[in-house]
Amino acid sequence: MDSPAGETAAMSTDATFIAYLRDQLQAVDAISHRKMFGEYALYHGAKVVALVCDNQLFVKPTDAGRALLGADAPMAPPYPGARPHFLVADGLDDREALAQLIRATSAALPEPKPKKPRTARPATR
Repeated sequence: MDSPAGETAAMSTDATFIAYLRDQLQAVDAISHRKMFGEYALYHGAKVVALVCDNQLFVKPTDAGRALLGADAPMAPPYPGARPHFLVADGLDDREALAQLIRATSAALPEPKPKKPRTARPATR
């Protein structure tokens, strides 16, 4: 579908692709997803390990992920302006390798910073 400016509009990720990924990752404990900005973030515990955009899996880049995927692993930004992530396309059907990649990526990422409690704003008149 073309936009008025002649650009091809990006499709958003559909629920069947998320269900497929969740099925492929059923061996990994604590996998969840959250819809964000029309696309999805894939969590392992409290850590965002991947983004799912336009029915594609973009895994956060880590040395551990590079060791598993190889030095020539394809990388691409999940959305315009984003840093490149590992674009996992060929390995989606290999449940064991995909689970290993998600676990290794999670182990290599730092724990998320605790969120600060929100303070009440003073009432305005």
